[in-house]
Amino acid sequence: MKYEFPQDFKWGSAVWAQGTEGAFDKDGKAPTVWDEYYRLSPERFYNEIGPSDTLNWYENYEKYAQLAQDIEHNSFRTSILWARLLPDGKTVNEKAVTYYKNMFKAFKNRGMELSIVLYWFDMPLLFEKQGGFTNRDVIDSFVYYCEKCFELFDGLVDIWYIYNEPIVDVGIKYLRDMCYPNKIDFNLTNQAIYHMVIAHAMVVKCFKEGQYNGKIGSVLNHQHIYPRSQNTGDLEAAHTLDLMTQLCFEDPLLAGVLNEEWIAFLKEHHVIIEIQDGDLQLIKENKIDVLGLNIYHPTRVKCLDYLRNPKAPITFDSFTEEYQMHGRQMNKDRGWEIYPKVVYDTLMLMKEKYGNPEMRITENGMGVQDEYRFRNHAGQIQDDYRIDYVKKHLIWAYQAIQDGANLKGYNMWSFIDLWSPSNQFKNCYGFYEYDLETGETKKKKSADWFKQVTLNNGFESE
Repeated sequence: MKYEFPQDFKWGSAVWAQGTEGAFDKDGKAPTVWDEYYRLSPERFYNEIGPSDTLNWYENYEKYAQLAQDIEHNSFRTSILWARLLPDGKTVNEKAVTYYKNMFKAFKNRGMELSIVLYWFDMPLLFEKQGGFTNRDVIDSFVYYCEKCFELFDGLVDIWYIYNEPIVDVGIKYLRDMCYPNKIDFNLTNQAIYHMVIAHAMVVKCFKEGQYNGKIGSVLNHQHIYPRSQNTGDLEAAHTLDLMTQLCFEDPLLAGVLNEEWIAFLKEHHVIIEIQDGDLQLIKENKIDVLGLNIYHPTRVKCLDYLRNPKAPITFDSFTEEYQMHGRQMNKDRGWEIYPKVVYDTLMLMKEKYGNPEMRITENGMGVQDEYRFRNHAGQIQDDYRIDYVKKHLIWAYQAIQDGANLKGYNMWSFIDLWSPSNQFKNCYGFYEYDLETGETKKKKSADWFKQVTLNNGFESE
């Protein structure tokens, strides 16, 4: 069968600034939470590879833009480092402006739609020392940074994404001990969530009042939740996890409302959110134009089979257990279930619940360790497993479009093997491989396959 996508559909991939730029202390850049975490605890990073050991994108962006063009990308997504653009939080770093303008033009001049993320897990250490988004006072500094980006780069960016996976950002810092300041604090986590919602609405308002070019949105990692059964306990467990990790952002950003069940749930667990005068109206009036969705795997849960220890800290895992479905297919390297229909279910949920906003799949991909195992005699990695993964997910994306989902593009994660916050270079996702020692890049088989998908605006499959 031939799967031909709509004429204006965009094809590409993505990277993030912290995991690619390098130059971590060059030309005035200030430290981020990742720089500080690595300084304090290098042993907690896979092979002690830190955020300075990246692709040196800062100096070689033209090379990478050409590699993207070589495989016919017509879409690309990356990010700006707040700590590079405004090292002291106030003064614009002109060297950073020059870099970002030139880098953006390198992709735009090669015919790619450019999407830029403003905040991607990379809080400047300056502001994290003040509490980050747990402190409402930091909101004004964030809005100021975003407004500077809109002013400086207006006309170069097609889609501005305010956040990338905001629930992950708060989780790794305040609930999972995976990034500086390495807290496990349910109250701080939810204060940060609420302040991020308010900051988001303020940035949308700033963008629209400024009448800047392009569209404004955010990227959410909606992990579609499947309860083990339709029994009350399993349904309640699934709904609780949904409240804690998804509806707290999805409802305000997409529907313009604060989820009242979420507020009540927090109050039940002694977390009080201070809703100031004007907050609800601000949220109501400043919904997004476009929704980015990072979709990798389903989340399967069941109710607890034991009583929760009342002395244990509350985390996202406190009210559910993972349910391992019989017969599931796994990516054993990453530990994630492969279930391509999750794409369809996610897109249709957004269509039916939130009025079918313009959507992009901003990440979807397969991380595999030790890919050198799959080289052919010519030295190319034969990543047929990645081709199969992407193809099966795209088939369900195609079906969602046929059923009315307003999906406009697909960006695979990732363009090239890069430094990731959870496992550095352990699991590789890219169309291109990258040698950390030599800086050499090589195309994988999937890059050639995806090039043909882009040229044909689709593919054939049995």
